[in-house]
Amino acid sequence: MEIQETGIKDCLIIKPRVFDDARGSFFESFNQQTFEAKTGLSGKFVQDNQSYSSYGVIRGLHAQSGEFAQAKLVRVIKGEVLDVAVDARLGSPTYGQHVAVKLSAENKLQLYVPRGFLHGFSVLSETAEFFYKCDNYYNKASELGVIYNDPQLNIDWMISAQAATVADKDLILNTFSSLS
Repeated sequence: MEIQETGIKDCLIIKPRVFDDARGSFFESFNQQTFEAKTGLSGKFVQDNQSYSSYGVIRGLHAQSGEFAQAKLVRVIKGEVLDVAVDARLGSPTYGQHVAVKLSAENKLQLYVPRGFLHGFSVLSETAEFFYKCDNYYNKASELGVIYNDPQLNIDWMISAQAATVADKDLILNTFSSLS
């Protein structure tokens, strides 16, 4: 496993060691001991989630607040997405900055999204299956979100406005400035 820093503390790109041969490929997608040793972060995940989406879908930007805040380890099983993590930790020197990385079944990259970050992704391929591990349980009452096209964040989702498919509940989210 190779760890790549992103410029935002604890938001990390993880590149697994992939073994390819005539039969195909194999890689260990997660190992708690290795993760903790290489990152110094807790690798104790309690919930796995998976979604399926079509081209142009934008999911996010979402987070859980308070005692239900979640760190996530995300990856793509099929297709390609642009994955985005926004630092929403009050007092952080990178508050309001974001990381955007293409994750795909082909590149097998993963993104570790720390607690206190908003998270979302856009689907760049015809379809995508997105998988993520969470270190805390989902709690509906603790949901928070920011509208995906907030001009303050200036995120290029790599999807035109005409091609974007966004859930109704995500279209009425507040702006990032409403968090502070």
